[in-house]
Amino acid sequence: MKILLNLTGILLLLCILYLFSSNKENINKKIIIKALGAQFILAFLLVKFPLGKVLIENVSDFVTQILSYGSEGLEFIFGSLADGGAPTGFIFGIQTLGNIIFISALVAGLYYLGVIGAVVKLIGGIIGKFLGTSKVESFVAVANMFLGQTESPILVSKYLKSMTESEIMLVLISGMGSMSASVLIGYAGMGIPMQYLLIGGALVPLGSIIVSKLILPENKSLKENEIEEVTIDNKGDNTNLISAITQGAQDGLSMVLGIGASLIAIISLVALVNGALGIFGLSLEKILSIIFAPIGFFMGINAQDISLAGQLLGSKLVLNEFVAFGQLGQVISSLDYRTGLMLAVSLTGFANISSMGICISGISVFCPEKRNQLSKLALKGMIGGFFVSVLSALILGLIVAL
Repeated sequence: MKILLNLTGILLLLCILYLFSSNKENINKKIIIKALGAQFILAFLLVKFPLGKVLIENVSDFVTQILSYGSEGLEFIFGSLADGGAPTGFIFGIQTLGNIIFISALVAGLYYLGVIGAVVKLIGGIIGKFLGTSKVESFVAVANMFLGQTESPILVSKYLKSMTESEIMLVLISGMGSMSASVLIGYAGMGIPMQYLLIGGALVPLGSIIVSKLILPENKSLKENEIEEVTIDNKGDNTNLISAITQGAQDGLSMVLGIGASLIAIISLVALVNGALGIFGLSLEKILSIIFAPIGFFMGINAQDISLAGQLLGSKLVLNEFVAFGQLGQVISSLDYRTGLMLAVSLTGFANISSMGICISGISVFCPEKRNQLSKLALKGMIGGFFVSVLSALILGLIVAL
């Protein structure tokens, strides 16, 4: 039954994307079939194949170990407040959000040294040749395994001006359907297993290509010149490694302040709304759980968890993923492996209402002439990013159930 529901859910999702496609006659079925097949194989390797499971466990342990080093800097600045075992207990703003500064600086350093660029170019080149997507969009899709919605376009910023509308759509969808490595520690700090987050991130490139090429396929007749060779800009405005790390730390601080401010505002406003709805015996969570429950149904999870799935997905889309992960983190230990994995992966990504503005303003900095185009495509990009995570969750659920 679970397998049947997952298969139906995948087919329905693809049909919905097809119905909302802006250019149905130009859909490249070969790309869609290849990418979908590759995503099934990758999901199988990550959650069923013994060697793949060992690999993801080892990578998870390695990443978790690297992330833990951030506590050294936090303890130096905040003392016992950075220690969850101290009498002060767990302080999310310091012990979780604070670590984002370290991760942001580390990513910036690896970015400057060309490590991230080399990996992106290697994997992006393989995906591009296999699927037939352009080098620029393949690189951006892969970059979103590591970078955020406004960070990954920096790699190919000089090509944004000549990118087609279909390629811009992929930039938006892969950005809003992805996670930044900088915020992984934040999600993990809420109780989400690192393995689940890494699996979700690994499926982003292929899922983004599937969704974007259905929503807005490439019109080859309107495409002018294909960019033959793409060089990735690793240095940016930084003159040396120290400059890059410092800039990364500053960006991390801005991110922490932004996330913290958003959470304070959103959680307080939700409490206000719930206070008003309570008069009628309702809550925002209850309303969202009803609206998004059909997705939970097609996940093939236990009946008592369908409402939870709807609530989490609604919170992620309407509020943000931190709120949703916070809610999931409180109950994930009581869920079975399949349900926990599917729900965690379905919440990965920045696809929410506020992300539309972030993407428009963030990407248009590199290419102001594309601002109007970005504004026009932003809503579909957000919906597409949301579907990227849901598609990954459905495929993983199917593979685990086999």
